[in-house]
Parts: sequence; structure tokens; C-alpha cells
Amino acid sequence: MTDQQRNSVWRGARQDFAVRRHRLMDRLHARLAGRVPPASGFSVPPEPRGLGDPVAGRDLVAGRFLFDGQLVTSPQRSIWNLGPESSPQALQLQGCGWLDDLAALGDAAARARAQAWILGWIDRYGTGRGPGWTPELTGRRLIRWIDYAPFVLQGMAPQDQMRLFGSLTRQTAWLARRWKTAEPGRGRIAALAGLIEAAQALSGLRLPLDRAAQALGQDAAATIDAAGGIASRNPEEVLELVTLLTRAAEGLAEAGLTPPEAVGSAVDRALPVLRLLRHADGGLARFHGGDRGGSGRLDLALAAARDRGAADPGALMGYARMARGRTTLILDAAPPPTGPVSTAAHASTLAFELTSGRRPLVVNCGPGIGLGRDWQRAGRATPSHSTLAIDGYSSSRLGRVERGGSGAEPLRDVPREVPLYRREASGEIRIEAAQDGWRRTHGLTHARTLDLDRDGGLLWGEDLLTTLGTADERRFDRVTAGLDTPGIGFSLRFHLHPDVAASLSADGVRVMLRLRSGEAWVFEHDGAAHLGLEPSVYLENGRLRPRATQQVVLSGRAMAYATQVRWSLAKTTDTPRALRDLARDDVAEDADAVLDLEGRP
Repeated sequence: MTDQQRNSVWRGARQDFAVRRHRLMDRLHARLAGRVPPASGFSVPPEPRGLGDPVAGRDLVAGRFLFDGQLVTSPQRSIWNLGPESSPQALQLQGCGWLDDLAALGDAAARARAQAWILGWIDRYGTGRGPGWTPELTGRRLIRWIDYAPFVLQGMAPQDQMRLFGSLTRQTAWLARRWKTAEPGRGRIAALAGLIEAAQALSGLRLPLDRAAQALGQDAAATIDAAGGIASRNPEEVLELVTLLTRAAEGLAEAGLTPPEAVGSAVDRALPVLRLLRHADGGLARFHGGDRGGSGRLDLALAAARDRGAADPGALMGYARMARGRTTLILDAAPPPTGPVSTAAHASTLAFELTSGRRPLVVNCGPGIGLGRDWQRAGRATPSHSTLAIDGYSSSRLGRVERGGSGAEPLRDVPREVPLYRREASGEIRIEAAQDGWRRTHGLTHARTLDLDRDGGLLWGEDLLTTLGTADERRFDRVTAGLDTPGIGFSLRFHLHPDVAASLSADGVRVMLRLRSGEAWVFEHDGAAHLGLEPSVYLENGRLRPRATQQVVLSGRAMAYATQVRWSLAKTTDTPRALRDLARDDVAEDADAVLDLEGRP
């Protein structure tokens, strides 16, 4: 064995020992926390502040579960018996996010499920065993148990109510001892928010919150940067942080403490980012592992933060926004994150989403979290986004998994230069951006120009693959010399929302797009590439399966040092003023098509 191998073995052994010691201390403190006299009730009746999906709640009541990408149908099975406790999905269940959906359904069957699963957790894990005794998960679990206590306690036997309050007390006392071991950032903020809410809500519990409040301010200041962004560039994570910080500040105020100024300042910095990332239909742009944010959650967070501002017209956290009339377009205009924060990041540079009124039109495939490793990896690839991709290569690539790590794959070889230029003149908006993700591999830089007219009814686009000097030209020549087919293949993709009906014209030069509201758009191009309609998928967190949809694809080959494709997306029929456009009427369809995994990062 070499010295390097021996050092690696020793490092692994030390890490294993540190993990075992940490877990042992967690269990010890859980036992000690059990000696705290249980709370007898709530000092103030809790009010549910979460928003769930009643459709997902019906699936849970019926025993239909999505676990590690597999659909499990078992009406009698407990949620704690779905699979290995160490899997990412099992860890997510420990935060009890499923309570949102059961409470949204709100009937007797949903209540019975919620009661059985909470009491089952107490029986199985309540003394400190299992994967859920981490500061972040415990904080999230406390928030949900307290939020939905009126729903859960209704009709519950008195002895079971005592068990519930005993567990709430034990978890709160444990969290008061162990929050300092949470990872700085989102994990510690979730832990502190849960501790503050529980300490304030449970009657008879006297826990000092001064140090927790101070730590909350420090983590808020460190996690949300001076421009309101976060390292992961995940829009949904910004929403989650704003929600947690706002709730924690309210809890401190209700406990008679002045929230740290840093907490309010961090929220104020993040609010413009959320407004910029908010589509016309109220949902978030879906980038870097984030979904739309759940129906109404963004509006709820902005209202709780007492936000009254308008959307920023420029660029924040690496995203650029165009908005005119009823149309919003949000563009990923910065390099993706790298390192540990990039394990859910996407190769989406220069991809955009476009929404008209309450109807998403052009989208990205989505995060794919919970649908299994293959779907999640596919969702991260450049071809799963509405942008240009060179055949077989994403603009960023997945890095090697760390030995002994979680199995998550960070991004590497990301674009280094992503210049952005935005201009408004005579009511029209122009964005010019570029990224060099294929410069090192093919000698090519992708440049994208977008123009939105003053009414929001016409979007012009131009995509260019070009070399930027003699070194790039030599690299391009070397790559193309070794190919069986002349030129470098590329595809320009526009993924459509499942509610959009698309049809290719008989002459193959345009695509007609019709929204369920009755609004119609037409996609046209300059003939420099082949136009087609292909299957695609729409990946949503919490859905049991991907939803089938379509994508408009312009495909061609880069034969020279500069290849240019021009296209346009024009509204031909506006949305009728009718009741049918006041509410979303999504229909969940299973994806019959298999997303092409070629070109995944």
C-alpha cells in the first residue's frame, strides 16, 4: 500500500469516527431532552401558514407514494416503511412536508393518515433514533407539527395528545442543545426557525433564545449576499429562506425579543430577487434544482414580508428579466454554481422561460428530484432546457462523486465568461448574452440575442455559434476533421408546458401554439436549421410521474466559424376575457416519451 493510499484510509477512518461520535451525541442529547417536563398545550393557538396540494394529499390517502423514483402503491403501508432510511427520499419525509398536502385535502381520511404517521414517528423514532434527528430536519418537523396541530389534534385520543406534546417538547429541548451542529446557511436557519417557533408556541417551556436570535442574524447575513442572491442560485431556495426568516422574526417578536437587524436586512435584500424571478402567473422560474414554489407560496411569502415593491427591471443573482404587457421572460445569464452548492445545479446557461398571463408557454424540463437518479441527471443536462446545445455535450459537465460522500454530483467545466448586456429603448427590451461552455471542447462560443416588443406579443431571437480567434478556429478545425459527418451538430430547443397544444404547419416552416386560455402563438425561423416537433417531459417535484409534453427543435450543423439561427415567437390571438383563464386547469399526464439522455452533463 502506498503512502497516499494509507493516508486515504486514515482520512476515511477519521471521518467515519467523527460521524459515529456525532450521532452518538445526538442520541444522548435526545435522551436528556426527554427529562424536560412536557408542555401542556400552546400559549397561542397555532394558525396553519403552509400551502399544500390536495391532489397530492389524495394520493397519500390512497397509498400512492413516490419513493426514489419508483411509484409505490400500498394503501396500508406506513410512510416510514417505504424504503431504506438512509435514502434521500426517506430523509425528506422526516421533515414532514407531506403534512402540507394532507392538511390541504383536509377530510377525515387525511386527518387519520396524519395522526397515524405522526404517532408512528413517535413510536419508531421519538427517543432519538433514526435519520430525522438532525437540526435542519427537526426544525422543519417542529414547524409543520405546530402549524397543523389544530388539524391533527381534532378527534385524537387524550393519551395520544399527551404523547404528541411530549414529543414536541423533547424535540424542542434537543434542538436547543444541538442547533449549533447544523451546517451554516439554510440548514441552520431552518433549525433556528423551528426552535424559535416551538419555544414561543409551547406553553410552559422556558428556553433562552438570545443566542439563537444572534446566530440567526449571522447566518442570514452570510447566506444572502449583498445583492440578495445565494450561492446555489436556486430560486425556490431563496423563497424558502425568506419564508423561514420572516417566520423566525415574527416568533422572536411574539416572544418579546427584538429580531436582529441582520434578519430584516437579509429579507429586504432577497425580496427584489424573488420579484425578478416571479413569472406573470405568480410562479417562480425553474432553474438550478428549483421548482415553481408551490401554488400561492410566493404570494404568501411576499405578503408576510410586507413587500410592496415592483419587479426589478434588470438582472439579479445572475438572471435577467424581460416583461411587457402580459408576457414575462426570465433568462439564466450567469455561470452555474460549482463546488458543494452545485449538486443540484443545472447546465442551463442562456436558457429562458416565457409565460403569457397565467399560462406558462416556454419552460425548462425541471428538477426531476424524487423521480430517480436518471430523471434528475437528465433534467440537469443542457438539452433539457430552452436553449442551444451541441449534440452530446452540455455547456457544463457533472463532476466526479466524492468517495464516501452522499453520491451527489457537483458541476465542473462550467462557462467561465457570461457577459450580459440589457437595453430598453422606445418601450422595447433587448438582451444580449454569451457563454463559452464549449470553447475549450469545440472552440465555439454561444451568443444569444432576445428582443421583446413594447406589447409583449412578439419575441425575436438570434442564436450564434462562433469562434473568437485563431486558437478557437484551430480547435474547431481539429474537432470537425475527426467527424464522419461534416460540421458540429447542434439543436436549439424550446420546451413547451404540457398545457400548450402544438402543431407543425404542412410546409414545415412554422409551429402553431395554442394555450388553454384560447391564446395562440406562432413560432417561425429563418430556414437556417431544420424545424421539428419532438416529445419532451415536464418534471415537477411531488408528481408521481413526469408529464408528457412537446418541444420545438431547430437542428443543424455548424459548418463554419460562425453559424447563425434566427427565430421569432409571435402572439396571433390574445387571451379572451373569460372565466376559464382565472384558474389553472392543469391535467397530470404520464410521460410516454423517454427524454433523450444523450448530451446529459
